[in-house]
Amino acid sequence: MGDMDPHIFAVAEEAYKQMARDERNQSIIVSGESGAGKTVSAKYAMRYFATVSGSASEANVEEKVLASNPIMESIGNAKTTRNDNSSRFGKYIEIGFDKRYRIIGANMRTYLLEKSRVVFQAEEERNYHIFYQLCASAALPEFKTLRLGNANYFHYTKQGGSPVIDGVNDAKEMVNTRQACTLLGISDSYQMGIFRILAGILHLGNVEFASRDSDSCTIPPKHEPLSIFCDLMGVEYEEMAHWLCHRKLATATETYIKPISKLHAINARDALAKHIYANLFNWIVDHVNKALHATVKQHSFIGVLDIYGFETFEINSFEQFCINYANEKLQQQFNMHVFKLEQEEYMKEQIPWTLIDFYDNQPCINLIEAKMGILDLLDEECKMPKGSDDTWAQKLYNTHLNKCALFEKPRLSNKAFIIKHFADKVEYQCEGFLEKNKDTVYEEQIKVLKSSKQFKLLPELFQDEEKVLSPTSATPSGRVPLSRMAVKPAKARPGQASKEHKKTVGHQFRNSLHLLMETLNATTPHYVRCIKPNDFKFPFTFDEKRAVQQLRACGVLETIRISAAGFPSRWTYQEFFSRYRVLMKQRDVLSDRKQTCKNVLEKLILDKDKYQFGKTKIFFRAGQVAYLEKIRADKLRAACIRIQKTIRGWLMRKKYVRMRKAAITIQRYVRGYQARCYAKFLRRTRAAITIQKFQRMYVVRKRYQCMRAATIALQALLRGYMARNKYQMMLREHKSIVIQKHVRGWLARVHYRRTLKAIVYLQCCYRRMMAKRELKKLKIEARSVERYKKLHIGLENKIMQLQRKIDEQNKEYKSLLEKLSNLEITYSTETEKLRSDVERLRLSEEEAKNATNRVLSLQEEIAKLRKELHQTQSEKKTIEEWADKYKHETEQLVSELKEQNTLLKTEKEELNRRIHDQAREITETMEKKLVEETKQLELDLNDERLRYQNLLNEFSRLEERYDDLKDEMNLMVNIPKPGHKRTDSTHSSNESEYTFSSEITEAEDLPVRMEEPSEKKAPLDMSLFLKLQKRVTELEQEKQSLQDELDRKEEQALRAKAKEEERPPMRGAELEYESLKRQELESENKKLKNELNELQKALTETRSPEVTAPGAPAYRVLLDQLTSVSEELEVRKEEVLILRSQLVSQKEAIQPKVNKNTMTDSTILLEDVQKMKDKGEIAQAYIGLKETNRQSPQDYHMLNEDGELWLVYEGLKQANRLLESQLQSQKKSHENELESLRGEIQSLKEENNRQQQLLAQNLQLPPEARIEASLQHEITRLTNENLDLMEQLEKQDKTVRKLKKQLKVFAKKIGELEVGQMENISPGQIIDEPIRPVNIPRKEKDFQGMLEYKKEDEQKLVKNLILELKPRGVAVNLIPGLPAYILFMCVRHADYLNDDQKVRSLLTSTINGIKKVLKKRGDDFETVSFWLSNTCRFLHCLKQYSGEEGFMKHNTPRQNEHCLTNFDLAEYRQVLSDLAIQIYQQLVRVLENILQPMIVSGMLEHETIQGVSGVKPTGLRKRTSSIADEGTYTLDSIIRQLNSFHSVMCQHGMDPELIKQVVKQMFYIIGAVTLNNLLLRKDMCSWSKGMQIRYNVSQLEEWLRDKNLMNSGAKETLEPLIQAAQLLQVKKKTDEDAEAICSMCNALTTAQIVKVLNLYTPVNEFEERVLVSFIRTIQMRLRDRKDSPQLLMDAKHIFPVTFPFNPSSLALETIQIPASLGLGFISRV
Repeated sequence: MGDMDPHIFAVAEEAYKQMARDERNQSIIVSGESGAGKTVSAKYAMRYFATVSGSASEANVEEKVLASNPIMESIGNAKTTRNDNSSRFGKYIEIGFDKRYRIIGANMRTYLLEKSRVVFQAEEERNYHIFYQLCASAALPEFKTLRLGNANYFHYTKQGGSPVIDGVNDAKEMVNTRQACTLLGISDSYQMGIFRILAGILHLGNVEFASRDSDSCTIPPKHEPLSIFCDLMGVEYEEMAHWLCHRKLATATETYIKPISKLHAINARDALAKHIYANLFNWIVDHVNKALHATVKQHSFIGVLDIYGFETFEINSFEQFCINYANEKLQQQFNMHVFKLEQEEYMKEQIPWTLIDFYDNQPCINLIEAKMGILDLLDEECKMPKGSDDTWAQKLYNTHLNKCALFEKPRLSNKAFIIKHFADKVEYQCEGFLEKNKDTVYEEQIKVLKSSKQFKLLPELFQDEEKVLSPTSATPSGRVPLSRMAVKPAKARPGQASKEHKKTVGHQFRNSLHLLMETLNATTPHYVRCIKPNDFKFPFTFDEKRAVQQLRACGVLETIRISAAGFPSRWTYQEFFSRYRVLMKQRDVLSDRKQTCKNVLEKLILDKDKYQFGKTKIFFRAGQVAYLEKIRADKLRAACIRIQKTIRGWLMRKKYVRMRKAAITIQRYVRGYQARCYAKFLRRTRAAITIQKFQRMYVVRKRYQCMRAATIALQALLRGYMARNKYQMMLREHKSIVIQKHVRGWLARVHYRRTLKAIVYLQCCYRRMMAKRELKKLKIEARSVERYKKLHIGLENKIMQLQRKIDEQNKEYKSLLEKLSNLEITYSTETEKLRSDVERLRLSEEEAKNATNRVLSLQEEIAKLRKELHQTQSEKKTIEEWADKYKHETEQLVSELKEQNTLLKTEKEELNRRIHDQAREITETMEKKLVEETKQLELDLNDERLRYQNLLNEFSRLEERYDDLKDEMNLMVNIPKPGHKRTDSTHSSNESEYTFSSEITEAEDLPVRMEEPSEKKAPLDMSLFLKLQKRVTELEQEKQSLQDELDRKEEQALRAKAKEEERPPMRGAELEYESLKRQELESENKKLKNELNELQKALTETRSPEVTAPGAPAYRVLLDQLTSVSEELEVRKEEVLILRSQLVSQKEAIQPKVNKNTMTDSTILLEDVQKMKDKGEIAQAYIGLKETNRQSPQDYHMLNEDGELWLVYEGLKQANRLLESQLQSQKKSHENELESLRGEIQSLKEENNRQQQLLAQNLQLPPEARIEASLQHEITRLTNENLDLMEQLEKQDKTVRKLKKQLKVFAKKIGELEVGQMENISPGQIIDEPIRPVNIPRKEKDFQGMLEYKKEDEQKLVKNLILELKPRGVAVNLIPGLPAYILFMCVRHADYLNDDQKVRSLLTSTINGIKKVLKKRGDDFETVSFWLSNTCRFLHCLKQYSGEEGFMKHNTPRQNEHCLTNFDLAEYRQVLSDLAIQIYQQLVRVLENILQPMIVSGMLEHETIQGVSGVKPTGLRKRTSSIADEGTYTLDSIIRQLNSFHSVMCQHGMDPELIKQVVKQMFYIIGAVTLNNLLLRKDMCSWSKGMQIRYNVSQLEEWLRDKNLMNSGAKETLEPLIQAAQLLQVKKKTDEDAEAICSMCNALTTAQIVKVLNLYTPVNEFEERVLVSFIRTIQMRLRDRKDSPQLLMDAKHIFPVTFPFNPSSLALETIQIPASLGLGFISRV
């Protein structure tokens, strides 16, 4: 496990193995910041030891060791801002093992309990867990005597304001704590004593003091918290109350009792609570150590150090100082172990090694604990009689400030200091340091507690205070008593004072740290570094910068470097030989152990770099020892397997012979027994079958005869009863129809007259009310504006000063940016230097290796020469001379090679530098090109989207025009009788989806005709006509394709000619076709003439006569386009008329001559005619018309003989009757609505009169009283509304309860009926045996997320879900996008049935229904927003469940099961996308119409900052004041409207990305309209108006920030307006000003900049008019800028819209259909 990825079990396993292998004590040091997981890591390590080792006895010591964790966590852990379970004390647990390495016991030392947390907690923090566990378990019977309550009741537990931790059950944790105490031998009586002390601390915190004067205080008599405390502690109430408010002062001769102030009394109470808790903590630790004490002699131990991590809070005090001091010591120990000792051993063993630098924190430790350090100065100040935190801070500043680089002083505080720790800078507040270091409590209070006789545990807590310990000695439990109080005696006794009582907390903590360091240095340490992923306690969130900072601070990066380059494992030669003797053969063993080890390692590890030979040890790189252990284990395993193989084979052979002999004997007896049993079974089976046959025959024959007789009797009675009921029902229906006919006609006429009269009266009242309100508003604003102008005259100078300050801050910001860039450059250069140094070191290492190889070769040659020297003495001199000469030559050669090598290195470095520079230049150029190409592609994509969406807009406009023509054609065909009007299409089932009443058509055509002249005057008419021409060509191509299809259909129709000749003549269809064609042509001719005259008039009225002259090219192009469009419309009308006549002919051809059901058939045929919208159906109808004209031209005069026209007339009469009935029902509903409206009008009148009276009274009051009166009135109004709402809520609750009762009654009845049905199912069974009635529970149906509906209910579905749906109710009461989900679930069911006609029909009806709703209510923002949201959601659903992998990434497995299986609806997705684009464009037009009247008044004319405008420029019109007098709109009006738009879109569940695009479009409209008006109005171009505009823009930006829409691109659309406002405010004199303007105004065109400068008009004295020379300078500087010459921005421009895919996490099977939608005919599947 130690070779796998880092894990706490791997560290624990390594420590356990090293303890067993090296027989040396081990330590695991868990460190890290607060909240990084140290406590949990220590628990897992202890759990590993308890699981792996086990205990040596039956006492289950390992369970006791683990049981100490919940106890220590409950009394020593608390919630902080960084950790929900932060250890507020340090602990070192020594787990003892025997010689067989089994757990025999444990011992725990604790360090520096944070006692101040008992009495104070910061915001969002908690006290120790045990207090909240007690409060959560207060309801238990055994805790009733403690008189506890909620945690918010006690002062010591409610200060943090966060009594509950998410996911933690304090009551359950209390159970675990009590179980752990029981396991560790703490009896129930002692446990209750502990809980009594803790409850007493809580009640002590609620004790309150009342001040008598400034120097004394008292406790109220019979104070409940104090009396509870005294009862729990068993002490006297009067004595404790006395010593809480007094203290003893001892002098040389006398003892005084002095009262103390309220503040000192509160401090004394808190000190007593801390002292009691600290002693209780020590007592519990002592008992835990006693329970874990080992009874057997300890052989070795493993220590687990879980100490507080590095901490830094907003306010850091004495506890954080000690905690960070301890972490500094641990970090130093880590550095000593990992860095210094490791590298020193490498040097001692003479292993080639390069020293690695690391951070040494010894200066920081010296600053804290050295002589005249912080702790020394603190102890010295504590000894001073009048020492205080302030004087101690001044001593620190005088001693260390500017002398120690690690000590700093905060800028804005004289009571704090900063220390640069190894992890971070920490600022400590000096307040409270001396008091916490002294840690004093009054002895009289302790004596009172010791005197308790009823409570035996309490005196035991204070027995240890009388013992005196040395600085380095520990308590019997091994714990350092850091939390001991220095109790002040009332009178000094000789010999009582000792050095121990004079020691401060800081001194004790320093001694305990030294003892801990000695213990750690005497063991082999193992380190666990806990890294905190983020500072917000968020799960699954990793902050990379924060993690790297922690790794760098704790030295992990340097450790990795040493581990990568060093040798973590090492053996002495004797140890290695003893361990791996198994891997050696006999011939490899030599007398020299060192040489033997070398020979073995060369065979086992081929890579020589993996190990190094030192003087006394062999060093291995990481993983090599594990490799050797694996080889050794494999060798031993192979030997064991060989032995086991032989023995197991012999045993198994012997066992097999015995088993085979026994099995044969058993088989012989068993087979005989089975044969006898089988024969007996066959005989019994044959007899049973014969008996069953005759018995079943008799029962069935008898049952059949009874059932047949009963069935015949029931049928006779039931058929007679049903016939009589049917006759009576038919008679009643006939009579009721006659009565209804006469009554409904009279009601409709009465309702119409009443409605007309009420509407006229309502209009009069409303207009009178609006006029009064407008007059009152004008009067109020006339009074207020002049007053505010006088109040804020001097504000403009303040604003100028603020502007100057903003400019200076901008300059400072730029200088800081420059410094930051310089620092980045220096950092990059230093990095490059370090890389070159590393490369140079690597080359030198290679050279050293080559030199060593060369030296080895030279040594071999010298050895050969020596051998030759012994052989030939005579040639000695010559050989020596030759050797000297050869050596000299080699040295010269080596020196020459070194020189050449240095030259080559310099050349190589130069080439590398050049290559690096070239690569950097190439990458920079490539990146620039890539960025430019990306931007260009994005612009091209946006242009293509814009072009496509404009074409789509034109197509929708042509489609609407086509629908209007079709409506007119339908109206001409279905001409009603005089006196009747057709209702809207949503109320008539016989009309087509595109048919509207004549009144609505005329009302919709009127604004279109009014808008046409203005559109023709616009300069974009030419491009519009070119787009129309392109559309006409596309329509021609479609027409050609349709014509080809018609020809093909004609050929198919010729084959059926014989059958068609038998049909009746069709002269009536031709006559009807001619009349319809003539009427349509006449009406269309009139319209085209009117449009032509308006177009000519518009062209002649333009400013440039040479362009619009009759002979001009533009004029000819416009006329050509107009004629082509009119021709195309005529062709379309002819086709429509042909289709109309063909449909009539089909009706006549289908009906037989002697058909008496003419009325119903004609109405059905009319419905079929009006439903023909598909192109294929139209083409087929046209072919049928041609065929009928060819086949029977001679029988036209016989049309009327069969009465076909009469049948059509009867059908129309039937339709009119249906319409009359609908009118009557509408009349009834209108009458009811009228009555309710009258009641509301009456209440509004009363409210209006009351408001007028109140307003008149308020106007007579002074301003202050007026505000109070208005507030009082508003409060009363809201109270009344609240009471009304409460009454409504109570009524609804009563209704709900009533319905629930009814539901229960119905459920009981249904259950009884089901029981009765079950009893009557099978009479035969009842005869055989009685059956008890059993209630069978119904199974929960598993829905598949589909909705089933009938084909004939499709129109009803579209009507209820689309046409008649109110967006306001849906958005508020139901889930967003519910209609889209319902429609998609219907599509899923049709796909499940594999019904392509149903899918096509539903999708087409849905799209047409949405278009119809938007055409009817297209000016309502809520309607358009609602259907845009639902269309997008429908589109996303089609994508999400399409089955394509790209859209299924975010689906759940259940959602993937709901994907469409039979049809690919990609084409319909494109149609829905186009429809969404049309709805978005319509939404933008609605927004523009609403915002257009507000923008100029709110952004330009209204003075948001009163008094800035000052004096108006002379000679200008006072437009601002006139606008203000009218009281139109302000900036607040615009922001309120934006809030309204945003809230509506969010309620409708619109996609966030789509909301951002809408907001961007709104801000573009605001900026464009404001800038255009600014460029056209001279009175708006002034310095003060620029200030107003910038303030308004800042308010809009603030709105974006509040809505989290800053990244939507809306702010960039306001950039031209912002730059125009800045242009009005900057200086406009010198060339530097001109350069600044050119660089600043990059979003404005040259024409716009020059126009603003020309219009600039001074208003105040400090402003000057812009010189002409300055404007020319600007023009000269901007002449090279390539921008549009257009002055005004295009306010009608619409940004291209995109619909990013946004999958839904909502499960389809969980969607419920509300009854309010009226979709009861739909059922869930």
